[in-house]
Amino acid sequence: MTDNSKAELVVAFSTAGSPEEARRIATALVAEQLAACVNVVDNIHSIYRWQGVVESAAESLMLIKTRGNLLPAIELRMRELHSYEVPELVALPIRLGAQPYLDWLLASTADYQKSS
Repeated sequence: MTDNSKAELVVAFSTAGSPEEARRIATALVAEQLAACVNVVDNIHSIYRWQGVVESAAESLMLIKTRGNLLPAIELRMRELHSYEVPELVALPIRLGAQPYLDWLLASTADYQKSS
């Protein structure tokens, strides 16, 4: 296991209202090198407060493996592609991981810091 302190890698979470929407968003994020991989977990059930009312809905969960510095671009794409008024996007840092996997994650995502 390798410490990920040199490059901030994250797992970001988002939900979508249908499996088709989640797959469409996931495909765009990977194709645009904003994510190395997006796992789509269908058939989750969310309970949340929206506009002062407790709601309940079937959703699909997206687990987005990416670089922390790509989150602003991911947020922009989510706003463009998502049907929700306020799409979820939260991220947790990857602190440790297998070095070959972390190397692949970095190689599979755009390095916007270099091109700036």
